[in-house]
Amino acid sequence: MSTHTAQTQLQLVGKLILSGELHCETGLHIGAGKGSLEIGGADNPVVKDAFGLPYIPGSSLRGRIRSLLENALGLTTPAELVYLSKRKGQEVRIHQSDRPDDEICLLFGRNPGRMDRVSGEAIDMRAATPARLAIYDAPLDAESITPQMRENLDDEITEVKSENAIDRITSQANPRTLERVPAGARFQVRMVLDVLCEEDKALAARLVEGLRLLEDDALGGGGSRGSGRVRFANLKLVWRNRGFYSSGGAETELASAADLTAVQALANDASFGEKLAS
Repeated sequence: MSTHTAQTQLQLVGKLILSGELHCETGLHIGAGKGSLEIGGADNPVVKDAFGLPYIPGSSLRGRIRSLLENALGLTTPAELVYLSKRKGQEVRIHQSDRPDDEICLLFGRNPGRMDRVSGEAIDMRAATPARLAIYDAPLDAESITPQMRENLDDEITEVKSENAIDRITSQANPRTLERVPAGARFQVRMVLDVLCEEDKALAARLVEGLRLLEDDALGGGGSRGSGRVRFANLKLVWRNRGFYSSGGAETELASAADLTAVQALANDASFGEKLAS
């Protein structure tokens, strides 16, 4: 539980930087929409960068972690959700509150203004809360797609998974294809947690909890049908205090070549805050 209050003063203490690898345990599909369909291509292509390589948008990774934490903390009841969009058929609901100790709003930010709750009276957010967490686009490590894998792929980098939706009355099949990054691919991830007060140091443990939840859930589309299982590896955790930026001071390496279990043990240790010296 966060110890933030309405009187907590914000000033940069430092930045926690978590970097490492995201391994695809099964095929991964993060869609690019259907604007780039080609004749003979998959119905649902994956998002690619300017060089034609798949990548994981930071927004996709950040949004999935947020959703999993909201569920874990019991913040997905109608009274805890607000509408970002009320357009019929395209409703978007997220958690938002005006509680100063709300760790979801501290990690991911809080916008001012009036927002309609899914259930109950509208909420009037009087002040913005800066997001502590930034997650960057994760590029593909092209070397992780081995020559042996390329021999069996439908494209140089990706595979096409064929699926069928079956009508329950007529038994008619409705085939569809899904482009995926294959199992075995690796992406380079980087996350930065801004520590703006002493109370923020505890947010590192909440972030790692979200990453562990993701390992036993799914990223991207088709998760209930086998896609999107991922694993984090070779993690490095670095602390850069304010002096690093103002006077070129040294950074502190807190973990290297670690898995999530080791990083979580570090973040949950009672002495973790002491390691983040200003």
